[in-house]
Amino acid sequence: MKRLLVFLSFFLPGAIVYGQKLVRYNLYVSDTVVGYTGRERNAIAINGQLPGPALHFTEGDTAEIHVHNTMHHETSVHWHGLLLPNEQDGVPYLTTAPIKPHTEHVYKFTLKQSGTYWYHSHTMLQEQVGMYGAFIIHKRDEKPQHEEVVLLGDWTDENPGQVERSLHYATDWYMIRKNAVQSYGEAMREGYLPTKLANEWKRMHAMDVSDVYYDRFLINGVKEQEKKNYKAGDTVRLRVINGSSSTYFWLNYSGGKMTVTATDGADTEPVQVDRLIIGVSEIYDVLVTIPYDSTAYEFVATAEDRTGYASLWLGNGTRHAQSPLPRLKYFEGMKMMNDMMTVGGSMKDMGMHMSLQQMDMNVVMYPEITGEQVKKQKEKTGHGHHHPEKEPEMPVTLHYAMLKSPVKTTLPDVPFRTLHFELTGNMNRYVWTVNNKTISESDKIKIKAGENIRIIITNNSMMRHTMHLHGHFFRVVNGQGDYAPLKNVLDIMPMETDTIEFNASEKYGDWYFHCHILYHMMAGMGRIFTYENSPPNMQIPDPEKALKKVYHDDRRFYAGAEIGLESNGSDGEFSLMNTRWKLETEWRLGLNRQTGYEAESHFGRFLGRNQFLFLSAGWDWRYREGHEEEENIFGQFNTKNKRSVAHVGLQYTLPFFIVAGLSVDHTGYVRMQLKREDIAVTKRLRLWGMINSDMEYGAGGKYILTKYFSASAHYDSDMGWGAGLTFTY
Repeated sequence: MKRLLVFLSFFLPGAIVYGQKLVRYNLYVSDTVVGYTGRERNAIAINGQLPGPALHFTEGDTAEIHVHNTMHHETSVHWHGLLLPNEQDGVPYLTTAPIKPHTEHVYKFTLKQSGTYWYHSHTMLQEQVGMYGAFIIHKRDEKPQHEEVVLLGDWTDENPGQVERSLHYATDWYMIRKNAVQSYGEAMREGYLPTKLANEWKRMHAMDVSDVYYDRFLINGVKEQEKKNYKAGDTVRLRVINGSSSTYFWLNYSGGKMTVTATDGADTEPVQVDRLIIGVSEIYDVLVTIPYDSTAYEFVATAEDRTGYASLWLGNGTRHAQSPLPRLKYFEGMKMMNDMMTVGGSMKDMGMHMSLQQMDMNVVMYPEITGEQVKKQKEKTGHGHHHPEKEPEMPVTLHYAMLKSPVKTTLPDVPFRTLHFELTGNMNRYVWTVNNKTISESDKIKIKAGENIRIIITNNSMMRHTMHLHGHFFRVVNGQGDYAPLKNVLDIMPMETDTIEFNASEKYGDWYFHCHILYHMMAGMGRIFTYENSPPNMQIPDPEKALKKVYHDDRRFYAGAEIGLESNGSDGEFSLMNTRWKLETEWRLGLNRQTGYEAESHFGRFLGRNQFLFLSAGWDWRYREGHEEEENIFGQFNTKNKRSVAHVGLQYTLPFFIVAGLSVDHTGYVRMQLKREDIAVTKRLRLWGMINSDMEYGAGGKYILTKYFSASAHYDSDMGWGAGLTFTY
């Protein structure tokens, strides 16, 4: 799909002759772009391109890159996977000064490596809106070969700030768009009602493999690209970079097997596979061959949730397409996750039995391996009929244990220091942590230059995480001994325990270690390694003030609201919340003084790793006329007719997501309440119910029309029946 750019900048590469000492680029960054939908939006164009241009160098060159920020807000550029001085790393306020509006920043460093890399903004959500590009370093004396840069991306027509805010409020609008709700109605229809009940008993949300619905997926900025200049017998090196913000991609090639020769810029021994999954920010160099002339073969990147794909066609002629990946079997995945999770919300410890992507628990969801497609393949090959000896072969899928370095990667003979990182999270409130702490809640991890660091990482969450280490390569301990592969990004699946190790080979500075899923990083999943006795960083003149800027990312508050406007009045709530704290105000407004008015506010903190417990304090105001005094279930005269009190309370999320609340006001009056919201009956129909110790009760439902509006109706013991619209933000 073509894009029209309002801003077209002038691109000035230097005199680029591979192998010369200095290679200079000018990059112009603009945010005035007409995006894929044809309307102006907040996107980032680099030299008039979405994504930015590929930068080419030769090992040993000195790169001098002038970044011109023409925008009205600051930006940054991180050189992903490059070994460079700390102050050139490009993390604003941590290693490098942010590039202020209408200023120029010069990055200059010598290239000590070769391979496939990329660059991207490390400022807020700019990466999601196009600020990234390929960074290719050719080996010195390398013979020219057929090769293509394959830069993958995901694109949302929605403002990424709204995406991020919505994730923190657990909207299931993205699940609706992906046809992945897994409602009770769908569970009954497909015979998985016990699975659905067990899922909610364990306080687990519907099974999903990705967080965001994307409008399109991209290869080099387009959904489909053609390279017609290849003929039969040509072997093409594809430099595949996953530049997406939160999408994993399955890679397949319709022309046969793929040979993996490098990962994250580091060479590996060649290994042939039929398919591989590439995590967010990962890089693989793969070789593919053109089998026949007069045919174009499809290299296809399919989103892990199978909601879309992007294609690169190699060759000229009749198109030979790769078979599309079918829709995931979500209830099979839900059943599998039920077995992995305890009622307390923790993953069951599998130790080292699961590591290195060798046991893909999601395989139960793949119809192409476990479902009807396999049965059809067996019938086609005659298995079980005339040719019982002929069993269809299962595709060979790459995993980390298959990777081997062509050279020894042993670390210096110095002592190791071992760190244990547990990846933790809360899908309901979208909090992502390491050892149950966000970046801002953690101290920097001090390391000494020259020591060896071993990190044992256990994923105790239901999502994959791609952990990226800035400025260093690490060994993946995968059974290859001295030839363990080098990487700087590691995908860690749910329940996995993996081990990486690296030498503290730099001399100074702060180096980021974080999940590269953009919204996970912004929510706090990461740590900062800092070298002891580092000299002052001239780009960060006030390090304490700058660090507060870094910590601000996961401390931000997000606004949310649900406002019902119905024939019996208005029910609603407004809230502000961040990782640990929440301020909310609820109200009920009747149509007259007899149905009454009520407003209640709470400010409190979520406790525990899964944040099932919420402690709060606040106030409650209530008034209605014409009703007799009543007793609550504790024998106290209730205050439904008139009250104005301060109170303290707690809420706890029970199995089936029933929220139990207990509060005591300053007069000693006690209230208890049970409430359940968002019971998914069908793809779009949601029910809710509430009862409290004052014998107030209510129940209702809404039919979701758009992300923000629903048709709704409910019955309230005080306000009666009503129907209308509900606005959800």
